[in-house]
Amino acid sequence: MKGRKPNLSVVEGGKSAGRAPPPPSWLADHAKAEWKRVAPELHRRDLLTAEARATLESYCIAVGTVRETEETLIREGRTVEGERGPAVHPAFKVQQGAMREARLLGSELALTPHRQALRGKTDDETGNGWGDLVDG
Repeated sequence: MKGRKPNLSVVEGGKSAGRAPPPPSWLADHAKAEWKRVAPELHRRDLLTAEARATLESYCIAVGTVRETEETLIREGRTVEGERGPAVHPAFKVQQGAMREARLLGSELALTPHRQALRGKTDDETGNGWGDLVDG
């Protein structure tokens, strides 16, 4: 590519003043606790936009579901007696799906350690393979 090469970098919000918004009243207790844990950091990084709030709500619901199902599994056991003998507790499948959703949504919100490590790095520094195509 001829001409001046663009200097591309990942842009993730600055710092936001004030307090993080409170959790929605309709969230379950575990989901509210997760909101209170992560919302201040997202707000501080100026990532808690109106658009991101729905993603944060979904993330908190998923984390809350993981915790609720774990309480059920601790109380009732990981297996149940079925018609054909012992079977995996139905809450286990719910928990696995919620864990997957929480991981994906947490990544979208830059809450995972890997995602946080990439903050502020250019495409070339991340090794994602796009640097050669852009600089090419």
